[in-house]
Formats: sequence, structure tokens, C-alpha cells
Amino acid sequence: MEPIVRLAKKEDMPQVLQLINELAIFEKEPDAVEVTVAELEREGFGEQPLFTCFVAEVNAQIVGMALVYFRFSTWKGRTVHLEDLIVTEQYRGKGIGSLLYDRVIGYAKEQGVRRAEWIVLNWNKGAIGMYEKSGAVFHKDWWLVEMGEDRLKTY
Repeated sequence: MEPIVRLAKKEDMPQVLQLINELAIFEKEPDAVEVTVAELEREGFGEQPLFTCFVAEVNAQIVGMALVYFRFSTWKGRTVHLEDLIVTEQYRGKGIGSLLYDRVIGYAKEQGVRRAEWIVLNWNKGAIGMYEKSGAVFHKDWWLVEMGEDRLKTY
């Protein structure tokens, strides 16, 4: 059966969280996920949703997802940020990641933003190849900087 990419529903969040956990394992951070199904449901499907999620289904089973949200750039205005795109391991290499990616880019166009942006690990050659093939620009002189919860509390 052909994959279907659709907007996620609240009841998809348990499967979305499974994919998020699989992504954490893939990215060598198996214990990093702290978000819960309840948080995903509340933050993505409340009165003012903080994110939009697309899922890919094969035979009514969710096998991939892409989660995006709006950011504001002082240079570009409103942008779409792709937080995560994951396809479950057994379905990788079948074009499902490209379908999700195409949906995210389509969504950015629909929203009329001037930029879609995301971060990719420098060793994730499959994703890098897909992004390069699409014409995405890599800014290798920018560093990702963050301050985690423990440091926020003690700052």
C-alpha cells in the first residue's frame, strides 16, 4: 500500500511519542526524551497549538512523522521550524522521509513564510543527502547553542 501523509490527530500522539523515542535512540540520546503524550496532546491540540504535526501511514499504521512550529526571525519575519522528522527503521529508504519533507516544505509555502529551517546532525548522511538534493542551504558557520533545564535553574 502507498504511504499517506496527513495532519496528525490528538489520538496519534502515543504513536508520535514512540517515533520521538526511536529518534532519540537513533541520535544516540536514548534517555533524553522527557515529553509525555499528555504534553503533546495539550501543546499541539489546545486553543493555541504550539506545533503542527504530520504523520505518514502505511496500512493504517503510523510509520513516520514531521513536527513543525513557527519561529520569528528578526531578518525574515515568521518562519517554519522543522523540529523533527523521523521514519521508523523498517520503513527507511522507501521514500517516506521525502514525502514528509515535501509536506513540510509545502506547509511552509502555504503559510507564506520566507524561510523553513531545521537542524541536522553532521553524521546523519541520509538526511543530509536528502536535504542537499532538495537545494537546502547548509550554514556550517553557525553553532547550535542551548541551555538545559538544570542550568536554567542555577543561572
